[in-house]
Amino acid sequence: MNKDIRDLSLIEIKPDSSIIVDLKYYGKYKNAINKCYVRKEVYERLLKAKDFLPKGITFKIWDAYRPMELQKELYYSYKDKIITEFKLQDLSIDEQNKIINKYVALPNNCPAHTTGGAIDLTLVYSDTLEELDMGVNFDSFCSLVHTMSYEKDNMDVNIRNNRRILYDAMTKAGFTNLDSEYWHYDYGNNNWALKTNNNAIYESIDLNDIEKN
Repeated sequence: MNKDIRDLSLIEIKPDSSIIVDLKYYGKYKNAINKCYVRKEVYERLLKAKDFLPKGITFKIWDAYRPMELQKELYYSYKDKIITEFKLQDLSIDEQNKIINKYVALPNNCPAHTTGGAIDLTLVYSDTLEELDMGVNFDSFCSLVHTMSYEKDNMDVNIRNNRRILYDAMTKAGFTNLDSEYWHYDYGNNNWALKTNNNAIYESIDLNDIEKN
């Protein structure tokens, strides 16, 4: 894989009337940044995905590129909460990590958000900026955050349809979805590679390299 950031460039998505940026970690975690970076190809596909949305609906981005320092901070912040929520106390460390990794990537082996190839987002109404109902909030740790959790017959149809709108637009544009999080989509990273049977395009990037370019 090419490690030259100038060949696989990142760009900053700035909040505007067509795509809203509301970074959830900035101001709450020491290593969070206040800029929304993604790979150029990710941004191009996001614009394509926006064209697939119904009129009057647009994207709100909660998180995109993360420095490795933030990934470590999130992992150690959330680890115990996930162990408690899913009652993993009696499992081995390896078994615990397999489940924890579904909700927050271990800070090793090129975590998705450190590549600039992952994006966490939802849908809002363009005129009011009110979020569409997705059932549970960002970074909740429960089975209802799974993308398909509202597909059962006894679940809320409005929530199911809202998730379908997000899923259909993003996947039509070439993204893959992380099954355990309805808001998480990938392009070019290891998650995407596994689902599409391709080689990963992107590696982790150091924040200093981004800011130098």
